[in-house]
Amino acid sequence: MYQPVLAPVADSLALSALVACLPLLLFFVLLGGLRLKAHWAGLASLALAVVVAVVGYGMPVGPALLSASQGAVFGLFPIMWIVLTAIWVYRLTVVSGRFEDLRHAFGLISDDPRIQAVIIAFCFGGLLEALAGFGAPVAITGVMLVALGFSPMRAAVTVLIANTAPVAFGAIATPIITAGSLTGIPYEEIGAYVGRQTSLLAVFVPLLLVALVDGRRGMRQTWPVALTAGTAFGLAQFAASNYVSVELTDIIASLAGLLAVVLLLRVWHPRGGEQARADLLRGDVPAPADGAVRSVGPARILMAFLPYLVVIAVFSAAKLWTPLKEFLASTDVKVGWPGLDGKVLNAAGEAVTSTVYTFPWLSSPGTLLLLSGLLVVAVYRIAPGTVVREFVSTVVKLRLSLLTVASVLALAYVMNMSGQTITIGTWIAGAGTAFAFFSPVLGWLGTAVTGSDTSANALFATLQQTTGDKAGLDPTLLVAANTSGGVVGKLISPQNLTIAATAVGLDGRESELLRGTLKWSLLFLLALCLLVFLQSNVLGGMLP
Repeated sequence: MYQPVLAPVADSLALSALVACLPLLLFFVLLGGLRLKAHWAGLASLALAVVVAVVGYGMPVGPALLSASQGAVFGLFPIMWIVLTAIWVYRLTVVSGRFEDLRHAFGLISDDPRIQAVIIAFCFGGLLEALAGFGAPVAITGVMLVALGFSPMRAAVTVLIANTAPVAFGAIATPIITAGSLTGIPYEEIGAYVGRQTSLLAVFVPLLLVALVDGRRGMRQTWPVALTAGTAFGLAQFAASNYVSVELTDIIASLAGLLAVVLLLRVWHPRGGEQARADLLRGDVPAPADGAVRSVGPARILMAFLPYLVVIAVFSAAKLWTPLKEFLASTDVKVGWPGLDGKVLNAAGEAVTSTVYTFPWLSSPGTLLLLSGLLVVAVYRIAPGTVVREFVSTVVKLRLSLLTVASVLALAYVMNMSGQTITIGTWIAGAGTAFAFFSPVLGWLGTAVTGSDTSANALFATLQQTTGDKAGLDPTLLVAANTSGGVVGKLISPQNLTIAATAVGLDGRESELLRGTLKWSLLFLLALCLLVFLQSNVLGGMLP
């Protein structure tokens, strides 16, 4: 039996936390400073995490390696399985010839690339986050922007920034439901708190997008559209999370943002759209002729959006229809990880439940996406050979991403089971009542490492609750802050960086994406820290 000690290094919590941070520091130094490819940075950091676990924490070599193996398998299934099938579904629209119609359909709303960035990356991306999450919206919207003529780097940074506000309620609110199940706090209550934090962030995200796409000119000429999209999304996210349904929050918010933009553009159009197209889009992607755009009738638009309508229908049924939801959950296979289950305790001496691996072969969002894709294949009448070829091609294209995500999740599991993560969290929690300011940092850190707000809540939700009880702070506020902090950690997570780079054809250039997004992640984090701190005292009236 292995039981971690909170302060194994010289009986000092601060020194132990510093040692525990070494694998994370190494990862970001290798990735952002030395510009090493993400999979090499992940493997090197994993090796250091194992060394720290064995030498610093006294964890036996066997359990340390087995922890890494479980994390790697979890990274491949279900996480990368979701990304793989999401990109494959997108490829089906391309090989069927329907993607051009989809492109023209967005052109019917506006041919201004700055507005298209808001519509596709923020509104449509938010819808994809609501349904699938786990990197799928970054992959699909990134490819779409490149196909419209955006440079790969601009497209990748744009979709990474856009994939912030919807994350907390992503995958039918999986991060929030996870936090509720771990803490015993009703997840509807946590969702209501989160909706009063991330909805404020959502207002400003589209404004930042148009600034990133076209600088001051973009802000000056298109701010009404950006502000309308962000405000409508934020208000709908607040209302849905507090008064309608936590699970449906992002679906409602994304559709509200899109509808608001469409209605605004019926009475007002920004200046400079033609010049923006000439300046911002690649010359090898000509603008569709106006006649070609207008020739796309309702039937063709419906067929172009069919894959996403099918995904909405399948996920809505699987997540919201109780009989089907319970049936899918009953098919999950739970396996105690061989050589690890029952042999690892937490710092309190209780058995660690995370050593049980759940194989959601049917209920996984990736499998639901696969089923959705097969329905699309039937309607589009795509040849079986083409379907298989595109799937194999997607696997080959994602091979380095698979390795990166497997190594990063292996790193997270080693740090968690050896006690490194809880040491870091406990040290940060020592701030006492001032912890309200720092509470989003834990969620940010957890998501930055694992690429998943769900994983960040799995790591720190209980710690946030315990700290709140001891420090006289609202535990629900701190758990919500952990979730919201994860939202802004998502855009710098190695998993997301790798997915974005792979999707737009920038393999091996994750370090450039990190430098392009890090400052915005830190700025958003600071804003959330201030907001949560104020909500814990002077702005307590903002809370339910």
